[in-house]
Amino acid sequence: MKTELCQFCLRSGILCPKCRKKVERGEVTQLDLEIGRLLLSMEEGYPPLQDVYFHKSVESDGVLAIFVGRGDIPRILSYGGKIIKALEQKTKKTIRVLEYKSDERKFLEDLFAPMDILTINHIWLPDGTTETRVILKGKGKRKNI
Repeated sequence: MKTELCQFCLRSGILCPKCRKKVERGEVTQLDLEIGRLLLSMEEGYPPLQDVYFHKSVESDGVLAIFVGRGDIPRILSYGGKIIKALEQKTKKTIRVLEYKSDERKFLEDLFAPMDILTINHIWLPDGTTETRVILKGKGKRKNI
């Protein structure tokens, strides 16, 4: 597995000066360290993880989003979803795998998978900010999120 941190630092738990600076600057969080170690420990049982580039992870409301490199989502979803199920059991959180630095539409499709997106609307507010409204295809009824 490739990551922002050294393999040695992830395996040993002791950070080299270069990796320590990344943590101090906030480029890498404690959660990233934990998930990186977890993925690295699973690498022997699931060989496709060796080719996955893990960028970062974000947790919110019991959902853990794991950002991987372009084209790595199928690798981490392989083995019939066993990798994701193992991660969910170990973290006790729902796992979403997203592509790092993908365009907005791809990001939203990955986020709301397996639901289909009907449309994406951008709403410009008077204070200069924008909101994104995503309309998902539901069973017989439209759902706005």
